[in-house]
Amino acid sequence: MIETERLLLKEINESYVNDILKIRSNEIINQYVQRVSPKNNYDALQFILTIKERTKNNQTFYWGVSLKGQSNLIGTICLWNFSEDRTVAEVGYELLPEYHRKGIMSEALKAVLNFAFNESHLQEIVAMTHKLNENSKRLLLKQDFVLQEGRIDEGVPENMVFSLKKFE
Repeated sequence: MIETERLLLKEINESYVNDILKIRSNEIINQYVQRVSPKNNYDALQFILTIKERTKNNQTFYWGVSLKGQSNLIGTICLWNFSEDRTVAEVGYELLPEYHRKGIMSEALKAVLNFAFNESHLQEIVAMTHKLNENSKRLLLKQDFVLQEGRIDEGVPENMVFSLKKFE
């Protein structure tokens, strides 16, 4: 678990099936993401079980985001798609729209970057975001990510690629 001033970033388990369904099937979130959205609790449960397996196998770090004092998840954030030498990973995040523009994902991302660089010893974090997702682009630039001009997200040409390298 990672704790920030307002948030708890916690392991996702089966008890969060309704929250995961709500987050991953949200139309506003999904307008910028290419994925198969869960249609019901069974689909959400399958996703949770997949995440648990990938976490156990060190293929991902995946956290549910909740406000302190509340048990429900309002978003997720993860590190995944690690390079073979485990020095580079991709960050992904999503947040229910009613919590947008409150600094919540900024706080969560800052904590995950600290974890990535100082505990997991990553050297670079990459983020892909849709060219029309202004909130996501603003979030990344605020955290000092740099747009990688000319770099393509394979299979998703409408995405922009951002990168943040560890300060030595």
